[in-house]
Amino acid sequence: MKIYLESYGCTANKDNANIIEGILSQHHIFVSNPKEADIIILNTCTVKHTTEQKMVSRIRKYKSKKLIIAGCMATIQKELLQKEAPNASIINTHNITKIEQAINKQIILTKQRKEVKLSLPKSKNNIIQILQGCKGNCNFCITRLEKGRLYSYPKSKIIQEFKKAITKNKVIYLTSQDNACYGLDKNHHSQLPELLNEILKIKGNYKIRIGMMNPTHTLPILKELITVYKDQKIIKFLHIPVQSGSNKVLKEMNRFHSVEDFKKIVKLFRKAIPDITISTDIIVGYPTETELDFQQTLKLLKQIKPEVLNISRFTSRPHTLAAKLKQLSTEIKKQRSRISANLLKNNYQD
Repeated sequence: MKIYLESYGCTANKDNANIIEGILSQHHIFVSNPKEADIIILNTCTVKHTTEQKMVSRIRKYKSKKLIIAGCMATIQKELLQKEAPNASIINTHNITKIEQAINKQIILTKQRKEVKLSLPKSKNNIIQILQGCKGNCNFCITRLEKGRLYSYPKSKIIQEFKKAITKNKVIYLTSQDNACYGLDKNHHSQLPELLNEILKIKGNYKIRIGMMNPTHTLPILKELITVYKDQKIIKFLHIPVQSGSNKVLKEMNRFHSVEDFKKIVKLFRKAIPDITISTDIIVGYPTETELDFQQTLKLLKQIKPEVLNISRFTSRPHTLAAKLKQLSTEIKKQRSRISANLLKNNYQD
């Protein structure tokens, strides 16, 4: 079969696409033009409403062909997918190792299960997923509903995968929904630093880029993590999403950290590693965000001056608690997004 693969979303989803291609390329051919394909695989993302709209548009474009829909829409929005493409196969992120089954017949695999995404064929192996799920319970997040409960992958399998990856790559990305959660399903708070220390014992010419970590789970391992980050093989990049500069809004989002927690993490990292790049995320226009709350976010940004700032305009996602709240107007959200973007553009100067 000739297969065309189109993939969207986070680094973990890119790795899922690599696995899909690695599994299927053993018996099939991948093509770069969808018009040449017998089968089209759409690896979806649904983190934002605008992304969902784009996914639906792509599904409508391709549904006349044999279509396999994978990715994060498969679990939470199965009914929507079946409505848009009744004949498509649907496979969520927990079942991508079964993708071969969808080549010759329509299948629906949307149940959550523990699926270790290691020691698998891949088209590229520069990304290593270390866990699935998370320990968070954010009221706005649809991704946690898809990914499910935290499941940390075995350390021995991660190390084995890493040894294989460094034979072909100079930079290895360690990724997940929240790397700082690693080991918490086993009630072990220091497992991420321990994992990193084990990996760093491996000889070779490589660098490690550590993916996103939420403040709540970074704080208990902060001292050990900073020590690990000092190693020359660790890229000095810290992605730690704060989401709001208002403790009131953070509580209403059901985030488990405070603004002070975030500031402490950034302060200690910068003190220990002055050249570190701080990346953070903010959501503007959360339903309960007042003008005062928004001003507190701007104040935090001026204090921290993160080198990388990801600004998201709040959009409600299905099946989340935040979707039930009265939404702010589109104009307010656009205005706050523009102000935040201009602050970044002007290097956090008014």
